[in-house]
Amino acid sequence: MEEAIKKADVLIEALPYIKDFRDKTFVVKYGGSILSEDLIRKSVLEDIVFLHFMGIDVVLVHGGGPNITARLKSANIPSEFFQGVRITDLKTLEIVEQELGELNRLLKEEITEHLVKAIGLEGKDNIVFVKKKEAEIDLGLVGEVVEINHGYLKKLIHDNHLVVLSPTGIDKKTGTIYNVNADEVAAFVAGALSAEKFVFLTDVKGVLRNPKDSTTLISSMKKSDVDHLMKEGIITGGMIPKVKACTGALEKGVKKVHIVDAKIPHAMLLEIFTDKGVGTEIIN
Repeated sequence: MEEAIKKADVLIEALPYIKDFRDKTFVVKYGGSILSEDLIRKSVLEDIVFLHFMGIDVVLVHGGGPNITARLKSANIPSEFFQGVRITDLKTLEIVEQELGELNRLLKEEITEHLVKAIGLEGKDNIVFVKKKEAEIDLGLVGEVVEINHGYLKKLIHDNHLVVLSPTGIDKKTGTIYNVNADEVAAFVAGALSAEKFVFLTDVKGVLRNPKDSTTLISSMKKSDVDHLMKEGIITGGMIPKVKACTGALEKGVKKVHIVDAKIPHAMLLEIFTDKGVGTEIIN
């Protein structure tokens, strides 16, 4: 009986949030090694399906870097990076599209198993429009997002689709397909849809004051704190592009951003529907 009462208490705690977020849009970025772990992936997708049935519109943007690297290795094609960006020639792009396409179909199928109307979209579907990304060296077929076809996305959402989006884009002028950073795509989509929340699922608890001590989690921070925390060396390494994507989404009009450890069972629901949360929220 006590256990049942505790569960009821959790539902009541969630009630104000459910009221606030119904008919709002959440954009979820999910990728990396946690995408390939079956138990974690199924838990994450259950959370996303739960949001959908609560009346929240969800767009899921997935990555796939580790999968792509493994496929390239098996094809004896070296993985080359410049400032965290994968240098992409034509052969690499073919494997990128194949691997992302397989992941996209997998996520769509697993969501559909929950009786949700899911749709998978890729670069060739004219959703993410890009131009060739400029850098100190030629990155090859790497794109930079310039526009999101938000009208079509909104139509799909209005028709009760749960959208699963792959991070490739197309150049409107040339029709060329480009490899695009998934964090960048997700941030642009969140901004284009004026999302209530942008949820960044990763493999760490959030922003830690001491990366080696999980008890030093910063549960809430302002966008204006980010530069200071980077200068102090608190936000370093792989967390820098994640946080930059988050602040970019806030600058595009997203209400609130969350960085959450997907390895915690149902972390996204705990972060969104409870008072304390389990990750780091970033607000304007």
